[in-house]
Amino acid sequence: MELIILGATFFGFLVLGVPVAFALGLSAICTILYEGLPVAVIFQQMMSGMNIFSFLAIPFFVFSGELMLHGGVADKIVKLAKNLVGHISGGLGMSNVVACTLFGGVSGSPVADVSAMGAVMIPMMKKEGFDTDYAVNVTTHASLVGALMPTSHNMIIYALAAGGKVSIGALIAAGLLPALVLMVCMLVAAYAVAVKRGYPAGKFPGWAEVFRSFAAALPGLLIVGIILAGILSGVFTATESAAVAVTYTILLTFLIYRTMTLQNFLRAAAKAVKTTGVVLLLIGVSTMFQYLMGLYEVADFAGDLMSKVSTQPWMIFLLINIILFVLGTFMDMAATILICTPIFLPIAMKAGMDPVQFGMLMLINCALGLNTPPVGTTQFVGCAIGGISVGAVMRTILPFYAALIAALMFVTYVPAFSLWLPRLLMGYKG
Repeated sequence: MELIILGATFFGFLVLGVPVAFALGLSAICTILYEGLPVAVIFQQMMSGMNIFSFLAIPFFVFSGELMLHGGVADKIVKLAKNLVGHISGGLGMSNVVACTLFGGVSGSPVADVSAMGAVMIPMMKKEGFDTDYAVNVTTHASLVGALMPTSHNMIIYALAAGGKVSIGALIAAGLLPALVLMVCMLVAAYAVAVKRGYPAGKFPGWAEVFRSFAAALPGLLIVGIILAGILSGVFTATESAAVAVTYTILLTFLIYRTMTLQNFLRAAAKAVKTTGVVLLLIGVSTMFQYLMGLYEVADFAGDLMSKVSTQPWMIFLLINIILFVLGTFMDMAATILICTPIFLPIAMKAGMDPVQFGMLMLINCALGLNTPPVGTTQFVGCAIGGISVGAVMRTILPFYAALIAALMFVTYVPAFSLWLPRLLMGYKG
């Protein structure tokens, strides 16, 4: 009965439009009151959930991404991407994919990625004769690569939601190859739609211009290499790497590019504080929720339920993907990770999936939810920039969805995509 109250109140609050963080907390309180347990228990769980040293990486990675967004780094990355692939059929669409991937590497945030790249690329593509729905779909889907990059704070959230079963360093290394796979799938989708619609190709500016634009963008792109090299060499931990990212970004935008203004710096700081507050509140209340799920053995119940459907690992992985996708359509990325990881990670591990590989599966599924109504944060941002309705974009979204699902299937059923680099670079034994 307690489990029914926990689930029914949570989904009931969501249906009423209550924000996810408050829905989690209120449903936990309702269940505690029904049980007759001391209310102080859930607040103790909330404080212990937030009081973790590794969470220091979250505000730093968020702040680094906001500094990149407001510091003029996007323009240099767009120019590099356009010079590299702009001469191919539908070249601006291809440039958009490459630019979103590169900027996602330095920002680590799909929302920051679509905000920065969308503001530059969507108006540019519309001006060159590309349909608005195509421009928005390319931008919003390609920006999801940011969730898999080393600067992604969602990796930190997953590692902690996994309860210490996975190394943050291994996760950071593991995200690179899936990110590349996702970019390639998006390039194929963007090219196929561009050819079908007869979009024009640009002119190749010459290798000299390519090298000049690469030299201009390189300082911004180096942040990924600095983080990876520092962690793999043992110079600093994954948590310390976030502080290094902020320090480097400040030096880059103020002293090297000289594109950061005091007003933009304050705007980036304010946005980072707001995002961090939301994430930490979500972490705290989800810890309360996780406590109750552990108390009522939700993971065991879900595992038994899935085993009745099928005992085949491939079918269990498919069911997990479907459930995560459905939940991701109406829950924020961080909330989905925090709630679903304690439930589905033990099931996936029992079926033979490594926790690092499951992390990649989780991140891609949650990223897919960012581009799917009714929540669909990245899609809403892209549509607002393009001045087009969500319904109009959804009518032509299938090729881009297919690209994302193809990448998800590669990561789900080919472990090497997630585990090869951690094993090669870090000696990961999983």
